[in-house]
Amino acid sequence: MTAKVIMFGNQKGGVGKTTTAVNMATIIAASQFKTLLIDFDPQGNSTSGVNGDKKQFGTYEWMAGGKGNPIQKTYIPHLNLISANMDLAAADIELLQMANREFVLQSRIASLKEEYDYIIIDCPPSLGLLTVNALTASSHIIIPMQCEYYALEGISHIMQIIQRVQGGLNPQLQLLGILLTMYDKRSTLNQQIAHDIRFHFQQKVFSSVIPRNVKIAEAPSHGKPIILYDVKSTGAVSYMDATKELLQRINISEAA
Repeated sequence: MTAKVIMFGNQKGGVGKTTTAVNMATIIAASQFKTLLIDFDPQGNSTSGVNGDKKQFGTYEWMAGGKGNPIQKTYIPHLNLISANMDLAAADIELLQMANREFVLQSRIASLKEEYDYIIIDCPPSLGLLTVNALTASSHIIIPMQCEYYALEGISHIMQIIQRVQGGLNPQLQLLGILLTMYDKRSTLNQQIAHDIRFHFQQKVFSSVIPRNVKIAEAPSHGKPIILYDVKSTGAVSYMDATKELLQRINISEAA
């Protein structure tokens, strides 16, 4: 089986993108699927989220064509990691000098796709060459989105980018869905924006919603995903529901 390559992307920061990538990757791995988490963000928060080593040969060296093994085993069964640190920030500039610069990540992961069931890519909050590489290399994209006005403004922009990539660089790319994060059911604004998003994007929006939850915020400081920090918390249950829906959506997309 060839791995499904799922990127988590949104050009806006602070929307729960990394938290979602780490937690969904962990839950997929806990379902005994061989899973690889690629930290593609120079901040390296996905690496920290699974207690990875930022000093090891990682995404930057791997993208630059360095000789070494970028894959780290994590303490989580069935979950491996390619780490990132601030060195990766230079990759956007260096990619400009490379031939087929939009396809570097695609070529790097080609040999890994037979080894894994799922490859998860946590992208930086930008639409630079790193994100374009992820869009070109991925089979599916999930857009985590906070229920606030500016996030609603930005969603049309990333949808346009996805359509352009589908029209040229990667016709196989599928939008798996928009996942609402940091949702506060007590907020009238959150309720209104969630309603507007579901009205405009309909079935493209996940039924599952990730709430604001203190346990989700605490877990990264312990180097743990939420299901390993507090499996009974509202946040953990929400991420398990969302991951179940993710797997269902993939099955539906393959059957179509």
